[in-house]
Amino acid sequence: MPLQIVRNDITRMQVDAIVNAANESLLGGGGVDGCIHRAAGPELLAECKALHGCKTGSAKITKGYRLPCKYVIHAVGPRWHGGQRREQKLLVACYRAALALAKEYGCESLAFPLISSGIYGYPKDQALKAAVDTISDFLLENDMMVYLVIFDRQAYQISGTLFADIAAYIDERYVDEHTEDRSARLRSMNAFRVEASAACEAPVCQDAIQQCADSASQTMSLVDALGRMDESFSEMLLRKIDERGMTDAQCYKKANIDRKLFSKIRSDKGYKPSKPTVIAFAIALELPLAEMKDMLMKAGFALSHSNKFDIIVAYFIEHGNYNVFEINEALFAFDQSLIGA
Repeated sequence: MPLQIVRNDITRMQVDAIVNAANESLLGGGGVDGCIHRAAGPELLAECKALHGCKTGSAKITKGYRLPCKYVIHAVGPRWHGGQRREQKLLVACYRAALALAKEYGCESLAFPLISSGIYGYPKDQALKAAVDTISDFLLENDMMVYLVIFDRQAYQISGTLFADIAAYIDERYVDEHTEDRSARLRSMNAFRVEASAACEAPVCQDAIQQCADSASQTMSLVDALGRMDESFSEMLLRKIDERGMTDAQCYKKANIDRKLFSKIRSDKGYKPSKPTVIAFAIALELPLAEMKDMLMKAGFALSHSNKFDIIVAYFIEHGNYNVFEINEALFAFDQSLIGA
């Protein structure tokens, strides 16, 4: 996936560049800023002094020194003042400036913290949306692996209303699959055994056996059956892309799928994708739920009400939301695997 949300310590990320949530002085501070300066060593501070600060909404770049990355991009996000002082525009500008520097310096991978969401007080759900929207827009036109690094669960949250809605939706569908107790299941199994035994004692059982024997001789050979196989997942995907009038790049970028993986799918008629990959393409194509289920079936999968991942995906599709990045935010919040490759 070109954009991944991960839990990690950003100073340990094996990427070309990491982004520091810096202040205007660029001389270090608390939170992520302090952690990065401590991990990089005093050489980072010495180079930062020579930069003579940075305006809010802008970014500057230095070497990574003792960090595992080549560069540190110091991006200055806004302090939160209730949303009345252009905070959203400044935060978006901050992300864009960092992405532009990463591209200018030839970075193929980049890791962001959730800028301004710490001591600067920016509401975490709004900070997350600004980050995901800005990064995903950039990735529609550029090839880069971007990580949004969350240090712990307390540093992450989606909208409380959205979380509650999804939780209720899960409860409505998930509980139905898990409420039958063990004794009820045993009663059902025993009843089935009694009915099956009685049915096999009836004369009609012999007739059924004979009918099965007669029909077996008329069934097509295995070779004939294999010759009548339905279209594969790969064939269905390429057909749907053409039907939607999309280019290949538009589809795989919208799906948050790596270009190399898409090339494999296109060149291999029998390619067997993972379930999250199938769902990512179905979302990119904005397929209705019935067509998504059909595409999943082509790859040997199905949606289930006993799987939280599946229920969350179905929630967004039923609500007409096909934004794979927003769906991944919700999946992350509920400790589920993310959509994409």
